Amino acid sequence: MYYMKTLFFNIKELIQVRDQSIIKVAGASMKELPCIKNAFLRIDNERIDDFGPMSELKDFNADQVIDARGHSILPAWCDSHTHIVYAGHRETEFVDRINGLSYEEIASRGGGILNSAKKLQISSDQELFEQSSQRLEEVMKLGTGAVEIKSGYGLTVESEIKMLRVIKSLASSFPITIKATFLGAHAFPSGFKDNPDGYIKLICEEMIPEVAEQHLAEYIDVFCESGYFNVEQTEKILKTGKKFGLIPKIHVNQFNSIGGVQVGVANKALSVDHLEIMKQEDIDVLKETDVMPVALPSCSYFLSIPYTPARKMIDEGLALALATDFNPGSTPSGNMNFVVSTACIKMKMTPEEAINAATINGAYAMGISSSHGSITKGKFANLIMTKDIPSYHFIPYAFGSNLIEKVMIKGTFL
Repeated sequence: MYYMKTLFFNIKELIQVRDQSIIKVAGASMKELPCIKNAFLRIDNERIDDFGPMSELKDFNADQVIDARGHSILPAWCDSHTHIVYAGHRETEFVDRINGLSYEEIASRGGGILNSAKKLQISSDQELFEQSSQRLEEVMKLGTGAVEIKSGYGLTVESEIKMLRVIKSLASSFPITIKATFLGAHAFPSGFKDNPDGYIKLICEEMIPEVAEQHLAEYIDVFCESGYFNVEQTEKILKTGKKFGLIPKIHVNQFNSIGGVQVGVANKALSVDHLEIMKQEDIDVLKETDVMPVALPSCSYFLSIPYTPARKMIDEGLALALATDFNPGSTPSGNMNFVVSTACIKMKMTPEEAINAATINGAYAMGISSSHGSITKGKFANLIMTKDIPSYHFIPYAFGSNLIEKVMIKGTFL
């Protein structure tokens, strides 16, 4: 096998450099973003080999030498919450919301998640793979180097397994790191509207065992929300998943605070995601835990709902990750650059906090911070090389511009 060696030199600013492989940052530490000006970066095959100021660059026999004068380099984005595998689109619901219907009203009329489920159930594996491949290629070009993808638009044993098969196919077909999450508890199918216990039983006794037997997911998720899955149902599903080796994640506090954060903490969830509505007790229970809070600002933007209170949460010592929530209903975008900008503009996060949240903390929320999320020796060479910009503050500032010159995934340019 031939190994490619690459040298970047004269890098204007090398961003998010960590000599020691930390797994996350929290509280005041989120304001710290270590950088090296006038730097070099060496890549050996898929991994970061060395980096430092140009004054320390020694002779290096490279296959590819890149003069990065005027360009900055930072680690590729780590998007820990997406629903990229889906069938069709829901632009008619977008118009419905403009005309005054709420997300909940659309769902009650058979729209929302159930609308996507109908389309997915009649789609073949190949159709889903082709549609999802286009989305995956798009987000990679936008600088994402690792992504978590959830099921949840199947809502039957067969279709949930179909989604997870497609996610597995994507993971074997693309260089980007992909983590799979089973989200059968995304909504109650119309056939179980009056029999919620029956659907919980289907999830716990048929779906979860099948997912585990086929090794199709690493994580299990539940949409814990009023009108979806209550606290008791959520706990039962998460506990069942844990018995089969699935690590909990959880959708919580998107529209209401009903105790979902507490369930996530009690079950040692890797992450609790959404968090648009946060009471003080929700913040307090997350303190001194290993659970990563994840905010999805482009969902708030698209639905015109409150934003996660990032400033309060970080000021009280919590960590925070940022993700896109890429899905057809509430966030039809996988653009992490927009997420970082929106976090700064609408959630009052500093550029340093937002970049930390979208790199090292996003990696933690996928369980991959030992190999992704920072410029650290031995980590994957997943990189964004920017165009000539004044500083990394310009990344969230110029929210509508494409500032990416090149993207490298595992040592290879796209």
